[in-house]
Amino acid sequence: MTTILSVRRIYDDWLGVTMATVRAEGGDIFERHVVEMGRAVAVLPYDPERRVALVVSMPRAPVTLAGLPDMLEAIAGNLEDEPEDCARREALEEAGVRLGTLDPLGQIWSIPSVVTEKIDYFLADYRLADRIADGGGVADEQENITVHEMPLAALWDLFERKQMQDGKLVILLLALRVRRPELFDAG
Repeated sequence: MTTILSVRRIYDDWLGVTMATVRAEGGDIFERHVVEMGRAVAVLPYDPERRVALVVSMPRAPVTLAGLPDMLEAIAGNLEDEPEDCARREALEEAGVRLGTLDPLGQIWSIPSVVTEKIDYFLADYRLADRIADGGGVADEQENITVHEMPLAALWDLFERKQMQDGKLVILLLALRVRRPELFDAG
């Protein structure tokens, strides 16, 4: 069994970085960085009548540093309360949509080799009348979010052409495609 022998805090702010000294089952001892981020939520609101979904884009420093444009992403945020409440709040803040019933998909580690973050995933149907605000994020958080209401067929086309780069959005889109394949027909 793998054992943590010691931990040393390296950085502490909105995320933490720890150096862990680890002993593997075979006896090897080595150090590993651990980025501590806690839990998060991701949700894909979709309108089954109009066959569209709400996704967002926003400036991301790592993406810009890589020389890439802003990417389409699932609505997401750090967990501040119960996962379902957090998903509803993030959907309203980011996309201006009020969500009712959420369909939980499970909790997935984002990058288990280095990050402690686990994400609770949800699908949620909505109707046009549920778009009650502009979205765009919380002003003092400087998120600069752009909301995109896109046909599910177009999102699927982006996935098939390998142009969808947000892992959260890929997971949610695949789950929706498995559960509701009829929504992806262009007509």
